Amino acid sequence: MPIAILIGAPGAGKSTVGKALSKRLNCQFQDTDQMIEARCGKTISDIFVEDGEPYFREVEKEIVKEAINSCEGILSLGGGSVMNEETQELLGDLKRRVILLEVSISQAAPRVGFNKDRPMLLINPRQQWLNLLEQRTPIYKRLAGFCLSTDSAKPAEVADNIAKYLEQL
Repeated sequence: MPIAILIGAPGAGKSTVGKALSKRLNCQFQDTDQMIEARCGKTISDIFVEDGEPYFREVEKEIVKEAINSCEGILSLGGGSVMNEETQELLGDLKRRVILLEVSISQAAPRVGFNKDRPMLLINPRQQWLNLLEQRTPIYKRLAGFCLSTDSAKPAEVADNIAKYLEQL
């Protein structure tokens, strides 16, 4: 079982904070987006273009399930993975360990860069990001046991705050 599962919008800092948190807690870090790329042998953008979003979401669902069952450290989930009902059920059972990293668009924009590596943000990226957030935020909030903003915070500071929360579990 993971020590913590990080969820949130693109640009929230899930990977960066996850690495800082795993270092602070001296445990492994896994990122489901990286796991998907390793399994498929191509970038997420290429998977979207060559195989389509439905294929990507199916692979993502399986990777997330495997990771939740095998990870014993910090796990970072892709921003859209929470839209899957099976994933929501798995996370619901681990609610206290699910950490929502929140971010404003003004902070997310320079982090994400709204570039081709974010297939869900290709056309009118700022509006797409806002649309994604509108759909996902109620789910993020329902699944999370702990929420905190990464706006104007250093990854190590966010990791420290998460570690303090986890000490209470």
